[in-house]
Amino acid sequence: MDAVVALTHPLDPLSLAEIGAAVAILKDAKSLPSTVRFPIIRLEEPTKADLAAHRQGGYLPRRAFLLAMDISNGETFEGIVDLSKGEVASYVRLPLNEMPYGQPPVMLCEFETVEGTVKSDPRWIAAVKKRGITDEDIPLIQIDPFSSGYFGHDFEKGKRIVRAVSYWRGDVRDNGYAHPVEGVVAVVDLTANKVVDLHDDEKIIPVPKKKRNYGRESFPETRPDLKPLHIVQPEGTSFSVDGWKVEWQGWSFRLGFTPREGLVIYELGIDDQGRKRPVIFRASVTEMVVPYADPTANHYWKSAFDAGEYGLGRLANCLELGCDCLGQIHYFDVPAADDFGQPFVMKNAICMHEEDYGILWKHYEFRNGIFEVRRSRRLVISFFATVGNYDYGFYWYLYQDGTIQLEAKLTGIIQTAAVADGETYRWGGMVDDNLGGPTHQHFFNVRLHMDVDGGGNTVTEHDFVPRPWGEDNPYGNVFDTKSRVLKSELDSPSVANGETGRYWKVQNPNVTNSVGKAPGYKLVAMPSPVMLAQPESTVAQRGGFAKKHVWVTAFDETEKYASGDYPNVHAGGDGLPAYVKKNRPIENADLVLWHSFGHTHVCKPEDFPIMPVEYAGFTLKPNGFFAGNIAMNLPTGDNGHSVDNRVQQAGGKPAQSCCSK
Repeated sequence: MDAVVALTHPLDPLSLAEIGAAVAILKDAKSLPSTVRFPIIRLEEPTKADLAAHRQGGYLPRRAFLLAMDISNGETFEGIVDLSKGEVASYVRLPLNEMPYGQPPVMLCEFETVEGTVKSDPRWIAAVKKRGITDEDIPLIQIDPFSSGYFGHDFEKGKRIVRAVSYWRGDVRDNGYAHPVEGVVAVVDLTANKVVDLHDDEKIIPVPKKKRNYGRESFPETRPDLKPLHIVQPEGTSFSVDGWKVEWQGWSFRLGFTPREGLVIYELGIDDQGRKRPVIFRASVTEMVVPYADPTANHYWKSAFDAGEYGLGRLANCLELGCDCLGQIHYFDVPAADDFGQPFVMKNAICMHEEDYGILWKHYEFRNGIFEVRRSRRLVISFFATVGNYDYGFYWYLYQDGTIQLEAKLTGIIQTAAVADGETYRWGGMVDDNLGGPTHQHFFNVRLHMDVDGGGNTVTEHDFVPRPWGEDNPYGNVFDTKSRVLKSELDSPSVANGETGRYWKVQNPNVTNSVGKAPGYKLVAMPSPVMLAQPESTVAQRGGFAKKHVWVTAFDETEKYASGDYPNVHAGGDGLPAYVKKNRPIENADLVLWHSFGHTHVCKPEDFPIMPVEYAGFTLKPNGFFAGNIAMNLPTGDNGHSVDNRVQQAGGKPAQSCCSK
């Protein structure tokens, strides 16, 4: 779609014109110098209550949020520009030089300066030469600036720093991650533009030189036996798009996009016999963290908060037709701003399409010969972000039976460590000669501002438990569901339990369903490990959201992110653990359900040079929300492009379908 759209709804992303106007208004009103950069520019969203008042005729200003940072001294301000009035509504300096510190996300313009800063430092040059690197090698050395974490060093307190690691390359297209320079870490102050600390291990580990490239030129002979597979929709798609609003199979929602979160889904609801029923007001992935389990110099500090320290939306891919997205695709272009506040269009940032998903429901009744089967179709809304070495896809799925799913797809290149001849890697798995991959975890957190049937919602937690032998269980076959109501925020932090099949329901206690109960949606979580770092470690303090799978908070428009506003070089303690300490009531309330999920990764040879996709996610299923299976009215019919290989080989006529006898 065209990113330059007329304003049709208060939740629409800022247009290119609005971005330009917001920057101009702020620069003029505050006389900003040329050294000011803008790590974040986004819509300052109206709340659910704001929108409700607006629908009743209330005034609703159009506002932009701008994070303005002076790169000459690090001073940072949060600005709100009222675009309706053409004025600055607020401009507040952040106390980032005070405990617990924190910094704006790292900008691309800063990444570009780090390589030159590191390569001009005499200490770094001496350190890499100890490892056999020559003056001729240095121009091709790959420098990776990496968000630094926090460990209480003076050069971290209130400072804007990154740690930089190095990789040898013999050619600019070489995969540098096959050739880590072990034991050399430069700490770069981005404001002072200099190396403020350098770690140089006494133990010298030679740089692995075996090439493990992945460009297509590295595989000139491809599989010859792979036949084309085409996705065909001769009559077009089943969804309709109006600006940022989408309707499909009873579902309706609005799309948005922010620099930190990337894709946002608003006002997600579904038609039920002619009545639009809300389910979620706002859904997005607000944070992810990747802590590493290697205590050595190159790795102990690695714990990238890919949303809060870089920005998933800022690093979104331009998706390619037929590669990233298959079939008949609707792309959304996203209006965005660069570090200087200049508006531009992120082409094909969001992909939307339909896909077949196997059997939705089926039964063959031999008594009367009724044979009915319906195939499932799902709507896919996705985007991909590349954060350094890793690539992450975020796929929201909507199903015809009212199910909602989020699937994160993890791929890209693992972090690597050089291993000396004759040694094995202690902190992970060997992936090639002299090359190890550190064990690590990936944690995502999704923020779901629930709105089940509108009004107040309540969350309940449920476990399956065996019933003791007794008069009411004489055969020992009975089991029960143990339930509890989460009444206040400190009741809510919990972990998934595969042994008891633990699940959570979000219900509306103010409404009665067809069987006299509260309608709701059920969260089906993966019982994966939570963060395994020690609770007192800095990464656990900074990424406290990953200690539990489920958190519930009362809605507060200032509590937007699972890790807090500025996790970059932050001492920790912010985000969800701090939010729930307020212990606000959450029963029959306007509440937010936060779900942490992820993948624990022990590296193996099959993960290199590019890791095949791993999956993590969750499902929300209707639970007492509808009066029955709402997908019963799907039309019958078979796929005319399907082929019976026996008929095809015999040259006969297509076999008659038995889908709807």
